[in-house]
Amino acid sequence: MKIRTRYAPSPTGKMHVGNLRSALYEFLIAKHAGGVFMLRIEDTDQERFVEGATEIIYRTLKQVGLEHDEGPDKDGGFGPYVQSERMKTGIYTKYAKELIDRGEAYYCFCDKERLDSLKTEVVEGKEITIYDKHCLSLSKEEVEANLAAGRPYVIRQNNPSQGTTTFHDELYGDITVENAELDDMILIKSDGYPTYNFANVVDDHTMGITHVVRGNEYLSSSPKYTRLYEAFGWEAPKYVHLPLVTDENHKKLAKRSGHSSFEDLTEQGFLPEAVVNYIALLGWSPEDNREIFSLDELIREFDYHRISKSPAVFDIVKLRWMNGEYIKAMDFDVFYQMAEPYLKKALTKELDLRKIAAMVKTRIEVFPDIVEMVDFFEKLPEYDIAMYTHKKMKTNAQSSLEVLTELLPLLEAQEDYSNDGLYQTLAKYVEDKGVKNGYVMWPVRSAVSGRQTTPAGATEIMEVLGREESLKRIRRGIQLLKAAAGEMEEGHSMEEEHSMED
Repeated sequence: MKIRTRYAPSPTGKMHVGNLRSALYEFLIAKHAGGVFMLRIEDTDQERFVEGATEIIYRTLKQVGLEHDEGPDKDGGFGPYVQSERMKTGIYTKYAKELIDRGEAYYCFCDKERLDSLKTEVVEGKEITIYDKHCLSLSKEEVEANLAAGRPYVIRQNNPSQGTTTFHDELYGDITVENAELDDMILIKSDGYPTYNFANVVDDHTMGITHVVRGNEYLSSSPKYTRLYEAFGWEAPKYVHLPLVTDENHKKLAKRSGHSSFEDLTEQGFLPEAVVNYIALLGWSPEDNREIFSLDELIREFDYHRISKSPAVFDIVKLRWMNGEYIKAMDFDVFYQMAEPYLKKALTKELDLRKIAAMVKTRIEVFPDIVEMVDFFEKLPEYDIAMYTHKKMKTNAQSSLEVLTELLPLLEAQEDYSNDGLYQTLAKYVEDKGVKNGYVMWPVRSAVSGRQTTPAGATEIMEVLGREESLKRIRRGIQLLKAAAGEMEEGHSMEEEHSMED
């Protein structure tokens, strides 16, 4: 049988990372086996419906490359693919009434007051109300009289209260639960809409879904799904329940984390390809230790039996690293097109933005990093002269003042302010002085950037700044270093005076 999977989101807002992972795994399971990946919109929960959320679903799937074979816009013969449209066909009521005829469901006319009076029980640490099957005992005549009178009702599943129910999950194996724990869940609500669980089962069966992939929070609902399949006499699909995605504190990834949705991540400068690559590894691992995969490579490598049962930690630091690897591998013209808005945000002067972009390409992890990395080109920041002291370069304020003072007339006489021309001048000075490169390059870079770390070396920065701005900044460096030296001399003199007085 050809594998058919479905991504069935509810249009309730941004696409959560966990939902995107479900969509990705469903896509990969289908495509790895040459099967069909379907998009179905589950919009029967009108209270949670968010205007524009359906468009977010389409846009996100397109951005990450998860192209569906069937869906609301691609009829494969199993439509409609939107639950509210399917409801208009009467499909859910039809199947609910079929269960009533089979004795597997029943009309329930209990009002809110009676339902509130029912006892609660604690199941798996949660306090729930188990319906007492009161309306199951109503005679056919009583039911018909209530319907004729227009009394509000729901249709409930008739679950056994004795024995056990077992279902199989591809990752967790066979799971058995006591039927006493199963509530007679509502199938059709009082407004005529199907519940999420019931519509899910009817749609999956009638659309030929072979593999259902979802978060393991649905494990507790699976016995009820299994009971529905058995009640209809249908073959259940294969279940693949995915591990929870948590934050660094092992709590469920929540909105307050700031990176719980795909939109959050793209707004923060992450590339869709990197997000897909990273999310694929949230619970799944390849046979080797490889970490970078294109979508086509994931399709070839993906084996859902290698999905872990342990919670997957969303590590934003790891995602930043991976995103940086994707940026390094980007075609430069594509990179520049994406980087240009950030460069223009930081820089208003007439500067060679392409040269600056080339400097940062291998140094950033997300595009917003660019702004803070290059803003010193716009204006020399205020800085502490302690920056001139570097143990490894064997520099300090005094040696830096000497180097900058000796270099200034050479750089004032320099006409060629290309990187190569400047480097030759500085290299000759290094050779004549008999010191190592860093002894000279460190103070020059500090003076022209005012930064501890920069995306390029001294001469590359000076080439972009140009002759006048470079000289202006070096003179400023000399001025700051001289002022500090003067303060030190004054301090020493005062100490000597106090010593003589003592």
